[in-house]
Amino acid sequence: MSRQKLKRFDDLRNRHNVIEYDDDRFPNIKSNWGKEIFGNSNPINLELACGRGEYSIGLAKEFPKENFIGIDIKGERLWQGSSKAIEEGLENVAFARNFILDLEQMFSEGEVNDVWIIHPDPRPRDRDEKRRLTFHRFLEIYKRIQGGKGRVYFKTDNTDLFNWTLNEVLPVRDDIKDLHFTDDLHNSVYLREHYGISTRYERKFSKVGETIKYLRFEWKA
Repeated sequence: MSRQKLKRFDDLRNRHNVIEYDDDRFPNIKSNWGKEIFGNSNPINLELACGRGEYSIGLAKEFPKENFIGIDIKGERLWQGSSKAIEEGLENVAFARNFILDLEQMFSEGEVNDVWIIHPDPRPRDRDEKRRLTFHRFLEIYKRIQGGKGRVYFKTDNTDLFNWTLNEVLPVRDDIKDLHFTDDLHNSVYLREHYGISTRYERKFSKVGETIKYLRFEWKA
């Protein structure tokens, strides 16, 4: 591992806006994000597999009275996101280094408001469908930590992942409502729901002519 990476990992361990699974604060963070990290009781929203945290940061600027947490397992990416949040003086953004399957180690039932899934790994092999972040076992986790309320937002450049989610996963569920979707976000009325925020993956694939797909839904009460 390079010296730069080692230095960045050391930085993460000492940053107030980053929680890691080996952090001393980790065992007690569940139900305590507002108190321990943000110092308020404002709504908490998640960006899953957040990479550099473009959405966490962008949404935090747009909604200063809400809190945003980017989740990813890659420390290098979290270093970049947390650095930008610090540089911009954003106190309503934090990051957590952990696996998405382990969200319930960090959040109690109903602790989370909205969930954003932005350009996740499509896991194209059939044998990996259970690892896709829109698969049922993940949706059940989101539903629990959201307390069966709030919205789930999903954005991807991958047509197969989008169609699989829209046509195979969601139709067999009886616990969602107000489903909205488009297979061309940039030429739809839903673009305004993204407040001008984009990711490097979105820009990369848009340049080569790939349309950006998007859907959102709410849980039934």
